[in-house]
Amino acid sequence: MAIGKNKKLKKGGRKKVVDPMTRKEWYNCVAPAMFTERDFGKTLCNRTAGLKIASDSLKGSVFEVSLAELNNDMDQGFKKIKLIVEEVRGDQVLTNFNGMSFTRDKLCGLVKKWHTLIEAFCDVKTTDGYTLRLFCIGFTKKSRTQYRKTSYAQGAQVRAIRQKMIDVMRVESARQDLRAMVEKFVAEVIGKEVEKACNSIYPLNNVFIRKVKVLKKPRFDLTKLMELHTAKDEGLSVDRIEKGEVDEVEGEGGRL
Repeated sequence: MAIGKNKKLKKGGRKKVVDPMTRKEWYNCVAPAMFTERDFGKTLCNRTAGLKIASDSLKGSVFEVSLAELNNDMDQGFKKIKLIVEEVRGDQVLTNFNGMSFTRDKLCGLVKKWHTLIEAFCDVKTTDGYTLRLFCIGFTKKSRTQYRKTSYAQGAQVRAIRQKMIDVMRVESARQDLRAMVEKFVAEVIGKEVEKACNSIYPLNNVFIRKVKVLKKPRFDLTKLMELHTAKDEGLSVDRIEKGEVDEVEGEGGRL
């Protein structure tokens, strides 16, 4: 058969096969200091070649990590944290908070019959220029002396509870920076405050901030990013106090 008649026959030898992994390099992903476990994984990208810089391809990438891995607490496994890459330093990728959500199985497990589901959302602004949208969810519960099977709230009560949720979210977010807000999301502070505020309207339980969206971010500032990756000075720890270092300080003429 003549060459050219059969498309499977090609002129010349085969093209040399090159492993694409030889052109890539690994980077360590570092979470902000508000979490316990800072190194949460690794990522790879192509090495810098010509006008294509490796750091440019990494910036803007979003990682979704379980809070159980970030805080080394399996009880918080139903929360998913989104971290966005903002800076590359050597082989380390510095990330920042970019959102939070619940797993689907957790949300499905909260929904039950004979109870009223109430949701509310609002936009809040932090002192460092972030605009967040908070989604709150809560459920009515039975009282101890209740004989009725159902625990449905009336329409007026639902509207009042929804307004209370919005008010509490705005109050708890007032004069707070992003770091303090994330700490409140992890500790579920806002959900507990909503339960207390709505107890006079209708008893609630399982109140959570189920989702957080970052709507707007300030202009990138490397100094502020490094502050997020620097742990707060918590003063004398419990271990130092147990070792008697406080007594030594008092003996020098200074009292804590």
